[in-house]
Amino acid sequence: MARQFLLAIFVILFNVIFYPATALAEAKYSIKEMTPQVQAALDSRRDRFEKLKELKSQGTIGENNHGYVEVFGNDALAKSLADAENNDRKTIYQTIALQNGLQDAIETIEKVFAQVQRDKAMPGDKIQEDDGRWVTK
Repeated sequence: MARQFLLAIFVILFNVIFYPATALAEAKYSIKEMTPQVQAALDSRRDRFEKLKELKSQGTIGENNHGYVEVFGNDALAKSLADAENNDRKTIYQTIALQNGLQDAIETIEKVFAQVQRDKAMPGDKIQEDDGRWVTK
């Protein structure tokens, strides 16, 4: 049962982030109502995607094991982008949890998304393993 739940969350998050229209139509647990906050979060994430990708390739930002990006060093632009990205991710995670009656599962949603991000990380990107170790993919 837990494995099915995690798989469902994985599918939802992957589809919501990369195929929002498909996710809304097909996912068992999904964003049931596209709120202005979620739409703004998705739009902002798309707008900053290339810059985050560049910062990841430079080793300035990595994907942590809680579903958020983390900055290495004191780069003010990277910190600003990471803060905005993490706020948007939190909005999406909380909306999925709220609209699907999964308020007690926010940590699971974050962990599943962290795995999605690790899986799609490019070679050379920094990722944090479940045990807390930072590695370069």
